[in-house]
Amino acid sequence: MTKQSAGILLFRRRRKTIDLLLVHPGGPYWAKKDDGAWSIPKGLFEEDEDALAAGMREFEEETGLRPAGPFMELGVFEQPGGKRVFAWAAEGEFDLASFRSNAFSMEWPPRSGRMRSFPEADRADWFSPENALVKVTRGQRPIVDALLARLKSQSPEP
Repeated sequence: MTKQSAGILLFRRRRKTIDLLLVHPGGPYWAKKDDGAWSIPKGLFEEDEDALAAGMREFEEETGLRPAGPFMELGVFEQPGGKRVFAWAAEGEFDLASFRSNAFSMEWPPRSGRMRSFPEADRADWFSPENALVKVTRGQRPIVDALLARLKSQSPEP
């Protein structure tokens, strides 16, 4: 069965531009990676779950903030590994000082027999659209592009 994730891309309007909120995955595999490693707050969900409700839950687990709508459906995006990401966007604010993430446990170092705890996301930050496209994983760039296209289509022509 294909894995599926749901997530929410939070954005805020600043003067004549927007900022996008991304999170950096926690754990030892991502510790030294930056460009191409960030993500929208998202996580796995079961087939019988409502995708938007799962996206809201995962956003809260990875940031500490319960997102408020309205939510703009961006679509379903196939990732290079085959996972499908159901994505929404919402306009809102997020104080980076309030960032907190749930933790997960894994054996580390590998085959050591020791379990360690790591945050699901170790930091969050606001990025311009141009920087977000550099920071976000390759498979999630189309999610950023979808939001930018939607916002452009909603703005009045000069």
